[in-house]
Parts: sequence; structure tokens; C-alpha cells
Amino acid sequence: MINPMVERDLRDQLEQLPTEQQRRVLDFARALVASQPRGVAGTSLLRFAGTLDVADAEQMIEAVNEGCEQVNPDAW
Repeated sequence: MINPMVERDLRDQLEQLPTEQQRRVLDFARALVASQPRGVAGTSLLRFAGTLDVADAEQMIEAVNEGCEQVNPDAW
């Protein structure tokens, strides 16, 4: 939600800038949005600690080693 006072002040400032500088402000705002952390905090995942047994973990590691570390030169 946009703070109405900030929006008004920002609009006033933008109106004083040429188009190219307005675009730079927009690019900066987009960069700020993109830099926001995504995902969940690690502490919220603690409830899953210990739920994967050793056999399942080894099977997952084997699958990664067999399938995910291969390069297919003809794929590009």
C-alpha cells in the first residue's frame, strides 16, 4: 500500500524531472523491489528437521549425482 503523502511528494518530484530521469527513478524502484528477500525464514523450516531419514537422504544424493550433474552438449 502506498503512503498517500509519499506518493504525492514523489509525484511532485517526478513532474520536475525530464523523461529520462523519470525512467531512472522507475528503474531504481524496480531494483529495490527485486532486492527484497524472497522465501521463508529458516526458523520456520525447523519443524522439518529430522523428518528425512538417512536412506531417503542417500537416495536423493544419488539422484542428484546421477541426473543433475550431467551436461548434454547437444541441448543448446
